[in-house]
Amino acid sequence: MQPIAESELILNSRGGVYHLDTRPEEIAHTIITVGDPDRVREVSKHFDHFECRNQHREFVTHTGSLGNKRISVVSTGIGTDNIDIVLNELDALVNIDFETRTIKPELTHLNIIRIGTSGSLQKNIPVDSWVASTHGLGIDNLLNFYRISHNDEEKLLLQSLITFTQLNHLSTQPYISNAGSSLLREFVKDIHHGITVTCPGFYGPQGRVLRLGLRAPEFINRLTEFSFGQHRITNFEMETAGIYGLGRLLGHQCLSLSAIVANRVTKEFSKDGQATVEKLIQKTLEILSASH
Repeated sequence: MQPIAESELILNSRGGVYHLDTRPEEIAHTIITVGDPDRVREVSKHFDHFECRNQHREFVTHTGSLGNKRISVVSTGIGTDNIDIVLNELDALVNIDFETRTIKPELTHLNIIRIGTSGSLQKNIPVDSWVASTHGLGIDNLLNFYRISHNDEEKLLLQSLITFTQLNHLSTQPYISNAGSSLLREFVKDIHHGITVTCPGFYGPQGRVLRLGLRAPEFINRLTEFSFGQHRITNFEMETAGIYGLGRLLGHQCLSLSAIVANRVTKEFSKDGQATVEKLIQKTLEILSASH
């Protein structure tokens, strides 16, 4: 097997992978990702024991344990461009031998759980509630740079979405991936389930108007109205589809959990989104620490 070139897998002087500045022994097999670097310590403050704390640019990594569960918390920053970096480097940490620069013969499957904030697209999913994403539907284009395939149901769903929302007028080829089933079934009580749309921006791509007009002003309303069988779009944000898509291609179990801080139908914004996120963090850690 040909070694992976230094220009493709970049390691720093201490043997850490380039962007995350983390070595293989410093990462757990259960990983919580958060967008905000400051949110890493809001998760890790619950740890009983710390192993390491690394930071490079917006990428902060804390690894420790809660009870008998070893957990890493990694900040991704905003957007699927950063998800491309984080997911590939997390996979490299467990599935590439850094000494020989070759792929290991036996692959490790990670559990990756995103905890983030999101906007609801349904009136009955209010601010300060939570959503577990059954699917990540990307209109950001990241996965179109990889060799992906969709099953027949996914192809029908995507075609129905394109037709209903007239998404083709925005020159975007959407993609869709599902949550890791073993993780999703742990997060059912008191959590809404549905499709999460991942957008390539916060303002125009999410239908916000400040000083610029929109090319497709009805697009967000159409996302709210869209349904496919029992599926509906519950919320949107900027990372989930990238995590689900790359996670599926790399063989990892992924789940995105969102604290709803805005409702775009009722035009409400949470009065204390931080408290909603903290409760979601506590619930997530409780479930993870109890799992095997």
